[in-house]
Amino acid sequence: MASALGQNAQDDAREVTAQEGEASDLSLVARVRARDESAMAALYDRYSSLVYAVSLRVLGDTAAAEDVLQEIFLQLWRKPAAFDSARGSMGAWLSVIARNRSIDALRKRKPETDIEDVVLSVETNFADNADRGRALVKIREVMSSMAGAQRSALEMAFFEGLTHTEIAEKTGEPLGTIKTRIRAGLLSLRAAVAG
Repeated sequence: MASALGQNAQDDAREVTAQEGEASDLSLVARVRARDESAMAALYDRYSSLVYAVSLRVLGDTAAAEDVLQEIFLQLWRKPAAFDSARGSMGAWLSVIARNRSIDALRKRKPETDIEDVVLSVETNFADNADRGRALVKIREVMSSMAGAQRSALEMAFFEGLTHTEIAEKTGEPLGTIKTRIRAGLLSLRAAVAG
């Protein structure tokens, strides 16, 4: 009974910490809209390592990852209104932008550049590193238990930036099969993180 109460108190504390982090992100964005450079510096300090890590994992090139990092924070400075807290956390938003910008950068490279398999870690509203670590373990377990064709389709879509049609052409599989594999894989990953 005491351990259950202790666990509830820890869960409540994590939720409060996550809510405070979101509130502080919102206040920082509001200050960036008012052209407060110290607020921009605080957001950079908080999220630059995340953006850089995502870009580096996709690009595999430190200079290119640094370029993406700079572009993203310059965009945030110029257009802070682009962040919509109703659509997710600041960390998740920046991670998606980093992933997409990195894939765009890969597409601009010479065709002979190979893309290695990478694991993308996206910041979510986890209250602490332990929660984040448990979620990553779950995601890795789900990915490793997926059929090879399904895992491959997910990796091509998210790490190589291929469209469903491009994946179907590359694999020789029907487009509907590719869409089904990706959707089922994403649902499995979502259930693992939520559970």
